[in-house]
Amino acid sequence: MSGVLDSNSSLLRKSASGAEARETALQLDQSARGGKDELARVCCSPSPNHLLSPLYKPARALAPAMSFSPRETVASPGGCGKESCPFCEMSRQHAAGCARRLPKRIILVRHGESQGNLDMSAYSTTPDYRIPLTPRGVEQARAAGRGILDVVSSGGPDANWKVYFYVSPYERTRATLRGIGAAFPRDRVIGAREECRVREQDFGNFQVEERMRAIKETRERFGRFFFRFPEGESAADVFDRVASFLESLWRDIDNGRLDPSTTCETNLVIVSHGLTSRVFMMKWFKWTVEQFERLNNFENCEFRVMQLGPGGEYSLLMHHTKEELEEWGLSPEMITDQQWRASANRRSWSEECSSFIATFFDNWMDPLEEGEGDADRQEEDDGKIKSLE
Repeated sequence: MSGVLDSNSSLLRKSASGAEARETALQLDQSARGGKDELARVCCSPSPNHLLSPLYKPARALAPAMSFSPRETVASPGGCGKESCPFCEMSRQHAAGCARRLPKRIILVRHGESQGNLDMSAYSTTPDYRIPLTPRGVEQARAAGRGILDVVSSGGPDANWKVYFYVSPYERTRATLRGIGAAFPRDRVIGAREECRVREQDFGNFQVEERMRAIKETRERFGRFFFRFPEGESAADVFDRVASFLESLWRDIDNGRLDPSTTCETNLVIVSHGLTSRVFMMKWFKWTVEQFERLNNFENCEFRVMQLGPGGEYSLLMHHTKEELEEWGLSPEMITDQQWRASANRRSWSEECSSFIATFFDNWMDPLEEGEGDADRQEEDDGKIKSLE
């Protein structure tokens, strides 16, 4: 690291003059000693087009070796606060760029009705990833496309919006995207990307119906999230790859790869599977295993909209109703969190939503509550003594 930073310092001294070059080089040298937060300010430029400093490209090459993402650097502490400081300016530009480029909506869609949904024995002769849609599933996909179009175009015919699609590599999700895509004019679609990490949970290779029925009964006793199918995956395994996909998604957002302009309202549509979509929301909203296990599955071609609130947080309640969330299996606590997110600032913290302190540190008690507890126990003991007398 020191060799690269020394090289950067040399370049800076050649490209700038006098005290300014020495000050910038000194700050760069300090970043090598300061660790992750200092280096973050060097590496978090939103675009090299308007940041032409020679330090940008060499220093940015170090970023993958430090386990932080561009999204994290927005809130990184430090910086001198001077308007002339290149590090602070880079951080300000990056934060402003991210605020402009956040997608308006992230829409999760389950595939249409497949042959496997009608006949479980199809999995014993056809690999899961090759299971096709039924004719009804194709119609569901087209209807979902029209419904999603209504959502993203709700700003009117003159609104400047576009859509970017991610799709699971399974045949039923690909066919669903083809049906959805039929509703959109070409000039409204930024692009589409096949993303293997949002594929279906792997239930094993060829799935014999009788054996799978017994395995699923065992899963109910063991726990749906941690149970791993023989030759397949658990929901926890799906969580890990969805978490990896989310990091890539944030990098794409931070680097402006998903939107063609800063004025365009971008919508991300992820065409995937029921469990994968629920795991996506679990990771995004930081739901617990117990909260995940109470969720109901998506219907075929059902879509759920995570919409950006005025404060920069995403919430299901920006588009859906409280009654819908209850039908999906969200607990009152989870719905309270969605209500908070609908107007919360990205850097704020909800005191009303669970931070799990009481769950893991139940020995901590408010002094007043502790005193009341002692009084209650004393009264209970006195009652027992009187009954003995």
